[in-house]
Amino acid sequence: MTRTNLTIIVAAGTNNTIGKDNKLIWHLPNDLKRFKRLTSGHNIIMGRKTFDSFPGLLPKRKHIIITRKKENKNIENVIYVNSMEEAIEVSKEDPNPFVIGGGEIYKIAMNYSSKIELTRVNHQFDGDTYFPEINSDNWNKVSDEFNEIDEKHKFSFNYETYEIKNI
Repeated sequence: MTRTNLTIIVAAGTNNTIGKDNKLIWHLPNDLKRFKRLTSGHNIIMGRKTFDSFPGLLPKRKHIIITRKKENKNIENVIYVNSMEEAIEVSKEDPNPFVIGGGEIYKIAMNYSSKIELTRVNHQFDGDTYFPEINSDNWNKVSDEFNEIDEKHKFSFNYETYEIKNI
């Protein structure tokens, strides 16, 4: 498997929780704005359950859905594939596709990605879906920006960026 320009984007609690019952656990408006800013105009790669949890299509993004099922739905800006390799192949015209979840897709993507954009929510949450541990032998933290609790954000959080080491 070859490292690509694939970027993982995720928000996780201090215990790596990313969700419960196929839903986000917290609401961080500034993080949602950052997600939109970073991913707009790019392909977003996700599992079927993550896609099914959306209220609708995210504007200005092509949705690449990894599923075990044979899908032949014809939806504009949605492509169904059966593997991460196929998702990368159909995203090759995008200089920076993003993997946006869920837990199983993140585990697979760790072997292909060269960058992680992690929002670390500074709280431990009860959940049923987790982000894989970031191994410091393989990844360098290249930036870390702290965001305080305020009237719109119940939890403090950090924007952490990791880049793959030459392994």
